[in-house]
Amino acid sequence: MRNLDITTLRSFVAVADSGGVTRAAGFLHLTQSAVSMQLKRLEEMLGLPLLDRSGRSIALTASGEQLLVQARRMVALNDEVITRLTDHAYEGEITLGVPHDVVYPVIPQVLKQFHAAFPRVKVRLEACYTRELKEQFTKGDCEIILTTEIGVDQDGERLCTKPLVWVGAPGGAAWRQRPLPLAFCRHCLFRGSVIDALDGKGIGFDMTVDTESDRTIEATVSADLAIHAMIEGTQPPYLEVIDHGGDLPGLPSQQINLYGGGAGTGEVRETLVNLLRHAFCDTPVARLRAG
Repeated sequence: MRNLDITTLRSFVAVADSGGVTRAAGFLHLTQSAVSMQLKRLEEMLGLPLLDRSGRSIALTASGEQLLVQARRMVALNDEVITRLTDHAYEGEITLGVPHDVVYPVIPQVLKQFHAAFPRVKVRLEACYTRELKEQFTKGDCEIILTTEIGVDQDGERLCTKPLVWVGAPGGAAWRQRPLPLAFCRHCLFRGSVIDALDGKGIGFDMTVDTESDRTIEATVSADLAIHAMIEGTQPPYLEVIDHGGDLPGLPSQQINLYGGGAGTGEVRETLVNLLRHAFCDTPVARLRAG
């Protein structure tokens, strides 16, 4: 196995860019003989002539031209790795706020990808309700937030739009009961829309579960003691969309929005924002989970 040396490749690129060994040596802060030796060692290792020395100036051979493209990439990648691992600009902390119902499984995937790119930048994940997240964003406590809303504010960015759907236990019958048993979090933004939809169709309801816990809602609904509303395709495997045949009202659409994704925020933050955009715009929403 033969391995190319980055220092040697850097000298080769410098000679190609400057048009000669003398200028390259000055740029690299090396002696001319050191640069010449590196070029000779590179040619011997490859077994190919890389420089045409027949003229007054040094020119690249066909092999040299081919190597130059890859050498630039290898040197640039080397420098990028070193910079990201040692530069203080790639250290710090970013606070990311996400509603409970869209944390899994997309956010763990985003955090894993971001950590691989910037291992010395800590992302502090804040999971709570949209209202609280927007308050924290306004106060500057969160640099980036996702929200689930009917619309989007002027400083926000819509990532995707999906309708709300009724969900219940697989094969369950709670949705047939009257008054209709519901399970919702007290601060859920969906709650008001659901109640308005039921009132509009004249369907009485009983708030069977009024809680702060998404887990309590999931447990109650999966036991067929109540029903719930989620963004389409986000229900966990132990719940299913209710095929009510029109006996329950249709529900409005919800948007997953992004705040804090403006330009000019720096490479680190822009990378996290782009990962979130890609995850929610390109990932099928059916792979998300909501509570």
